[in-house]
Amino acid sequence: IQINDIVESSRDSLIGLQDLYMSEVSFRMNQIMKVLTVVTTVFIPLSFLTGLYGMNFDHIPELHLENGYFILLGVMAVITIVLLLFFKQKKWL
Repeated sequence: IQINDIVESSRDSLIGLQDLYMSEVSFRMNQIMKVLTVVTTVFIPLSFLTGLYGMNFDHIPELHLENGYFILLGVMAVITIVLLLFFKQKKWL
């Protein structure tokens, strides 16, 4: 009876250790997914703007401005900074 109790106790301890290990793996995966989400969220609007202004349309008004390129770069920088500040405020970074 004592040996049976020791075996059951050891089995319960091993199950607890396995649960702890799986929780740690899940936590690490959640951290990685959080970083990938932040990176994706920052690059999606930038990719949209790049794709939009990369088209060969002549009717985009900003294309004919002298500083249109720098204005677009400025807008992209502002979007990036705002998103990074937002994620920093949410304590994702």
